[in-house]
Amino acid sequence: MKKIIIVAETGSDVTKELAAKYDIELVPMHVTFGDKTVDDATFPAERIPEYYHETGTLPKTSGCNPGDFVTLFERLDKEHPEAQILYLAYSAITTCSYQSAQIASVDRTNLVSIDTRQVSVGQGAVVIAVAKHLQENPDISMDDLVAYAHQMIERARMCFIPDNLEFLKAGGRVSNVAYMGAMLLNLHPTIEILEGKLVATKKYRGKMSRVCAKLLKEYTEQYNIDTNSPVYFVYTVGLSDEVKSAVKDAASELGYKDMEWIQAHGVITTHGGPAAFGFAGFTK
Repeated sequence: MKKIIIVAETGSDVTKELAAKYDIELVPMHVTFGDKTVDDATFPAERIPEYYHETGTLPKTSGCNPGDFVTLFERLDKEHPEAQILYLAYSAITTCSYQSAQIASVDRTNLVSIDTRQVSVGQGAVVIAVAKHLQENPDISMDDLVAYAHQMIERARMCFIPDNLEFLKAGGRVSNVAYMGAMLLNLHPTIEILEGKLVATKKYRGKMSRVCAKLLKEYTEQYNIDTNSPVYFVYTVGLSDEVKSAVKDAASELGYKDMEWIQAHGVITTHGGPAAFGFAGFTK
């Protein structure tokens, strides 16, 4: 049976440790500070808010370009010439990465690409689940692994909630009127990933510690999230220990047993701003 290699973007927020544990190859997305572009996950995420407060402008983010995939594919060809590649992509609606991989893989017969229709740990949860399944079933065929990936994609759910809308406003994603209203009323809009799109849904009011715990409870019930499956909590730099503690207590009360905390890399930090919280799990 030919070796199968799992590929995803750094925007999945899969850590280097998890990537090494589950043999996941990560392709860099990019963050541009002024006239300098750097690979995502190669610098401290703290640099994002620091740059914004120093310059008054947000860094710009971009997906993987064809050259990023060519570099990876050529290395994998040399290291594992008989291998097959399963690319589990960041939502194709939100970035050019999926298209870049198609450009880089013209005439390539050993690659299967699937749009996970997820971002951040929503994508990461799917990628890790598929990589775990591959490790547990090393003789699995590509067709069967692809079928399993589609099952997990259909079950995956993710949402996040920003501490405030300042970064979303700076990035042109919300109006100044919406920003001022949220600030005055202490509102926190939930951003859900629905069919690959980031959609603002329910608004919560109050302290982030209470809001995040309530969000976890209501989202778990709304989507019938499987508390026996792993749940991934993602946060951006600056999230307080008070919020983390409230989320952990709420998760324990709900019956979650396998909880993984992950700090977001630069791409998600740029969009969500400091002290944002999100989580991903799988429906029953």
